[in-house]
Amino acid sequence: MIRKATIKDAKAVADIYNEYVANSDATFETDPVSEKEMAARIAEISASFPYLAYETDGGEIAGYCYAHAWKERAAYADTWENAVYLSPAHTGKGIRRILMERLIEECRNNGCHALIACITAGNEASGALHIKLGFRQASHFRGGRVQIRPAA
Repeated sequence: MIRKATIKDAKAVADIYNEYVANSDATFETDPVSEKEMAARIAEISASFPYLAYETDGGEIAGYCYAHAWKERAAYADTWENAVYLSPAHTGKGIRRILMERLIEECRNNGCHALIACITAGNEASGALHIKLGFRQASHFRGGRVQIRPAA
């Protein structure tokens, strides 16, 4: 069942998220997030944007997704970024797709005009899913140092 996430889900969400922090570069974070910090994040984001949890029949949170502001400038007010994370025990069951389809619907119903996904290299499964859902690649950030040369 997909439902709105609440701060009561913070421990389960933090556990799922911290699995990605520890074992991937998908989160862009390097330190685990506490249950208290995750509760604050859920409260803040869900006050303005869709934040969904997938709960199994047994009451376990198998995954979650949310949208949030992409940039702070007023011109980007209707452009949001999405995130979706699954418990490793629940991958390969189609849950990520179901969550994303519902999130896209919620975003459309709440005034989002452009939904963006920032997907790290090596995360082909997420990239493929987003393409299947109608996303298209708009940019490619390359690693390494950027040299800025002054105009001559």
